[in-house]
Amino acid sequence: MNKKRQKVDFNKNLFEKTAWEAQKSIIGVDEVGRGCLAGPLVTAAAILPIGRAHPLLKDSKAMTPQERDRAFIWIDKHCIYSVSILHNRAIDTLNIWHATLWAMKRAVLQLLASHNRHIGAILVDAMPLSLADTHVKDVPVHHFPFGESKSSSIAAASIVAKVTRDRLMGRMGQYFPAYALEQHKGYGTPEHRYAIMQHGHSIIHRESFLSNIRKPEEGNPHANANTQQTIW
Repeated sequence: MNKKRQKVDFNKNLFEKTAWEAQKSIIGVDEVGRGCLAGPLVTAAAILPIGRAHPLLKDSKAMTPQERDRAFIWIDKHCIYSVSILHNRAIDTLNIWHATLWAMKRAVLQLLASHNRHIGAILVDAMPLSLADTHVKDVPVHHFPFGESKSSSIAAASIVAKVTRDRLMGRMGQYFPAYALEQHKGYGTPEHRYAIMQHGHSIIHRESFLSNIRKPEEGNPHANANTQQTIW
């Protein structure tokens, strides 16, 4: 029996407001690209200025590209953030669950290594991130679904990750034109699946995600004759 994700019952930015009253910061953490067939997984960690948010800090998936760009400009000017990018081969090796947790952990530790702040808590969208083996093991880590709607810090991380990944996929689309990556950003749209069936997979595709849509004649996953593989 499948369980639906339940929304968390607390007001938006409850953790931020509590931390800000004590002059502490909150780290928000999120990812983009978990379900994609091609391209990297991108995670981000972000810290808002104490006592400040922005109306555009919301679920990046519900925003237009123009809204995300506007929000990213504000984040880049006023916030501290770190980005962790994990390529498709690492995803195939680790599996997407462990890859996501690993990349999130790296984003948090990169942020803390470069910016010394008093951290009140670390908030993660959905994923049960553990930092028990790090130097910040005593900092509370909270994870909950629909994090972007409950925390502006998570929303900021989501926007950073989304804008970063979309821009990467746009550039990758120039090198792999057969897949129209700039349009669907590597997600499993019907058009993307059809392109894989027609042309085979490229070196930026996640082979562990393609078992049902590979070309029948593909045997060795490294033997694809698609010439696009040779230019990466």
